[in-house]
Amino acid sequence: MRNRGTKPTAAIVGVFNTRQGRRLDGETSRSLAIQAINGALDDAGLSLDDVDGISAGPMSTALIYDLRIGPAWQGLGFGVGMITEAATAIEHGMADVVVLVAAQAGEYRDHEATAPWTRPENEFVAPWGMFTAAEFALIARRHMHVYGTTREQLSIVAATIRNNGSRNPEAVYYQRGPFRPPDITASRRIADPFHLLDCATTSEGGCALVVANLERTQGSAKPVFILGSGADFHGPSYQHPPAWDLTGRRGEHVNGVVGRRAADRAFAHAGLRRDEVDVLELYDPFSFEIIRQLEAFGFCGEGEGGPFVADGHIDIGGSHPITTDGGTMSFSHAGANPQMMQRAVRAVQQLRGDAGALQVPDAHVALCSNGGAGALFTTVLLLGDEPR
Repeated sequence: MRNRGTKPTAAIVGVFNTRQGRRLDGETSRSLAIQAINGALDDAGLSLDDVDGISAGPMSTALIYDLRIGPAWQGLGFGVGMITEAATAIEHGMADVVVLVAAQAGEYRDHEATAPWTRPENEFVAPWGMFTAAEFALIARRHMHVYGTTREQLSIVAATIRNNGSRNPEAVYYQRGPFRPPDITASRRIADPFHLLDCATTSEGGCALVVANLERTQGSAKPVFILGSGADFHGPSYQHPPAWDLTGRRGEHVNGVVGRRAADRAFAHAGLRRDEVDVLELYDPFSFEIIRQLEAFGFCGEGEGGPFVADGHIDIGGSHPITTDGGTMSFSHAGANPQMMQRAVRAVQQLRGDAGALQVPDAHVALCSNGGAGALFTTVLLLGDEPR
């Protein structure tokens, strides 16, 4: 029995990716979700009988009923924020074993059109052609104008991430590389300054994580600990044209550096310095977003992100290896939620030493991110192989 007044330690004890593919015929979002749940529980050495909490977006209540895990706690978060929310629920005694799951199949098959989850019908977006790439392009072009960030530097980012995916047997675009920066620039233009290979792909797949009270899960061999997190929002995604200079009434941190406050709080809570992070599983909807995040999170100075990536820092063998599974550009970009959760799945794999040929040596602390300035939000999560 835990001493009165102490909090249980919540940790990630299981992860699982289903098969990912451009099109997974015969699968549905629900069938992939069930596969992901069972896979993550098996990885954790647990069963459905142990689960008393679930976070699965719109599927949550249906899964609670159909899997007969009620009464159960239900999460409302998305992306890596689901992990922080689940850990908070556990630490406040609302649940002990929480499954987080997201999946998408059969919902988007018209690949000539923009994915529907990134283009909601809105009077200030749809009539003016403000699809996702154009929104993120506005942010990138502003940075290029102010700081001199180059087209080649964007191509270096995209080539790095796509080459990681090309080496990852589980990626949708496995063995599609190697890519050189000129290959990225030579692809057709989508929204200046972005070319096709600067952009996220579209695919289908699912993933799940198990966050649990370690007092109830002694069998977990390799728990990964939630060290710190943060979330910054400037408004709803893809409903208003984004602006670099958008700010709140307090005048803190413009949208162009959204995530800076979140990162500062995450590092302060964790008691970590930037140079203690070993791997950066950064969300990669577009190439420039990596440069922006490196600056916003404090890994280099403002305007220094372009030269930073050009100097090789983001390679697997560099000082700040990024997005090591291939990210949304090469591993998978399935729906609105799975591809954000997969940043944390990959971080757990790195911290466990399970990343195969793409393993970062001596990885003990990882930073994960979601969102971006084009979407008016950024969330940050710090994970470690030991508690702090």
